[in-house]
Amino acid sequence: MMSNETHVQNGVLGTKVIAQIGILVNDIETVSQAYADFFGVEKPKWNWTDTVDKARTEYKGSASVARSKLAFFDMGSLQLELIEPDQHPSTWRDHLNEHGEGPHHIAFIIEGMKEKVSLMESRNMPLVQKGEYTGGRYAYLDTFKDLKIMLELLENDKK
Repeated sequence: MMSNETHVQNGVLGTKVIAQIGILVNDIETVSQAYADFFGVEKPKWNWTDTVDKARTEYKGSASVARSKLAFFDMGSLQLELIEPDQHPSTWRDHLNEHGEGPHHIAFIIEGMKEKVSLMESRNMPLVQKGEYTGGRYAYLDTFKDLKIMLELLENDKK
């Protein structure tokens, strides 16, 4: 009996704390301002994601030069990420083209990226895009069939 309870508690990712919600937008300046006004906070500056040489971005198994403008709002325990993709193929661009602006992913901070991605893939939740950022790495998994939104895994380097 004990092993089932443990499994349920820890889940697939080893956490159930949502760290971030990612929202795709066509105009990061306008939407950032709207959120800043709505919450009565300072509008964050946006930054480009790293170039492919640094980010080692892979989309659907191939290297990709795709980049996005990102703006972050820290909302207590949760971070809101606004994403304005460039025109190169990426999960961001394809999703924005197909579905328009709106939610793209929920993100979880995990440990053991390779193992977690393998575990997800064994559950028919394939890796769609991955890359590096200063201090860690990310992976997007196609979880739409079961969870109706994409999951992003974030693994930060140990300090």
